[in-house]
Amino acid sequence: MRIRKIFNIYLILCFMVLSLAACRTGIPREALMLSPESLQDRQLQTRIFETDDEKKLLAAAAAVLQDTGFTIEDSETECGLIVFSRVRDVTDYREVLRSIALMFVGIYHPNAKTQKVLASLVTKPLDNKRVAVRITFLHIVWDKDNVIMKKERLNDPEIYDAFFSKLSKSVFLIAHDI
Repeated sequence: MRIRKIFNIYLILCFMVLSLAACRTGIPREALMLSPESLQDRQLQTRIFETDDEKKLLAAAAAVLQDTGFTIEDSETECGLIVFSRVRDVTDYREVLRSIALMFVGIYHPNAKTQKVLASLVTKPLDNKRVAVRITFLHIVWDKDNVIMKKERLNDPEIYDAFFSKLSKSVFLIAHDI
């Protein structure tokens, strides 16, 4: 009886020690470290505009993205944040035929069905005369079973240059009431 009681106490103590050890959480050190490319990415994604009207700048940016087929998913204009998305069907019928042909030999080959591009736009007033605008693009592709095939951040300089070029023109037109 006494051995059983000691054994139970020992089991409870072991369970408590293991439970406390399992509760040890923390952010891994490498998770808080910026990658060497982060500064370069930030410079690619950010432009500074000489304006004191953050609201007009947000409206101009929203208009540019909507003109290119994006719709507003979420916005918090008081914080200078708008999230956009553009969804399209990317079914390639040659890929579908290839999938069917590969099925006959027992190979499953998923093909892309839907593509979504997310654009996250953030503005930040720097002083009374300048506002920083940062935009990031994320590309997600799903297969016919709605399984994500690809999820990547777009870092093509041409995309960002094209957006900021259109935004500059829009800001100019708004500033001159054209």
